[in-house]
Amino acid sequence: MRCWTASRACMFLLAGQDGRDVHARSVALQHAVGDEHQPVTHLQRQRLHPVAASGLQAERAVSLQRNVLDLPGPQPQRRICLQWCTGAPGVLAGAWEYLDEDLLLAGAELTWRAGAHGDEKGHGICHGTSGNGFALLKAFARTGDERWLERARRFAVHALGQAERLRAANGRGRYSLWTGDVGTALFAAACLDKDARYPILDIV
Repeated sequence: MRCWTASRACMFLLAGQDGRDVHARSVALQHAVGDEHQPVTHLQRQRLHPVAASGLQAERAVSLQRNVLDLPGPQPQRRICLQWCTGAPGVLAGAWEYLDEDLLLAGAELTWRAGAHGDEKGHGICHGTSGNGFALLKAFARTGDERWLERARRFAVHALGQAERLRAANGRGRYSLWTGDVGTALFAAACLDKDARYPILDIV
């Protein structure tokens, strides 16, 4: 929690400097860090502000136990989310270039041990299996360890199976990037190409 609080303070500090609108309700890529991690990346490439440095390190106090971590999700519900749009996979995917490697690997290990999402969450790249799979691809991109690529590919196979099942059950596919077949197809292609870039955010 200290890491989250210090990081949030840094985001507000930077928002005041560059005019960004920062939402600090959750540690998430789509719902918060998508806007917030850009100024931190900018600082990291220069010299980290002391507040940012304390937030990113914070004595590695983000529940680093047994090489697994999670970060606080939305606070009002006090529920733990483990998906790209809210939770450790999204933080990993958005901050993979500058996260302390212990944190990065712990987040990837948490994502792997939790396993692919069920059909209630779906296969998409937002809150589904493919989104979490991109976190594993980011771990591969950072470390070069083929184990993470293999794990990402297993998620891709599972996601493609989910897409097929849901299409059969509903009589049609879901034609959207974030929650449908398009994003899942892009994730599967990324696994084949060893390309960890997340659609839109990393490519455009």
